[in-house]
Amino acid sequence: MNRKEHQSYSDEMLLEKYYEQYDNYWLGILLPRYTLLLLGVCMKYLKDPESARDMVQQVFMKCMTELPRHRVEFFKAWIYQVTRNDCLMYLRKKKIEVTELADQIPYELDAGYPLLDEERQWRALENAIHSLNQEQKTCIQQFYLQKKSYLEITKKTGYSLMQVKSYIQNGKRNLKIELENKMIRSND
Repeated sequence: MNRKEHQSYSDEMLLEKYYEQYDNYWLGILLPRYTLLLLGVCMKYLKDPESARDMVQQVFMKCMTELPRHRVEFFKAWIYQVTRNDCLMYLRKKKIEVTELADQIPYELDAGYPLLDEERQWRALENAIHSLNQEQKTCIQQFYLQKKSYLEITKKTGYSLMQVKSYIQNGKRNLKIELENKMIRSND
C-alpha cells in the first residue's frame, strides 16, 4: 500500500476502509489530518501547550480503542466531541486535585467567617498559588497538582531536597495566609 496515493481519500473513505479491515494503517492517514484542529481545541480548554499535546496523543490512542467498538459516521464531529469531553474531564480531575490541596491547607477561620463556595475556593486557591514566589509556586504545583515526589522535584528543578521541603512548607503557610486574608477582605 502506498500511503501517498491514499492521502487524497476523504475521511469517509478512510473510515470505510478502516471498518472493512480494522487496519490502523487507515487511521494513520486519517488522524494526522486532525492534529492542528485538536491541538487548538485542547489549547482552548487546557491553556498549556504541553498538556494540549499530551491530550491530543491521548485522544488519538482513544480513537484506536473506541473506533473498533463504535461505527462513527461523522468523524470530525465525533473526534471534536471526544477531545472536548476529555479536556473537560482532565480539568475536573485537576480541580479535584486542587480541592485536595485546599483540604490540606486549612483556611477556614473559627471566627465565624463563612466558607467560600467551591468555585470561589478554586479561584481563590488558584490566585493564591500565583501570588507565591516562583520557587514555592513551582514546588507546590509539582508536589500537589502533578503528584511528584520530593526527589522528582529536585531532579526537575535542580533545588536541593531541603530547599524543596522548605519551599513546600513555606508555600503552604503563605497560601494559608493569603487565603485567610482573602476571606477577611471579602467579608469587609
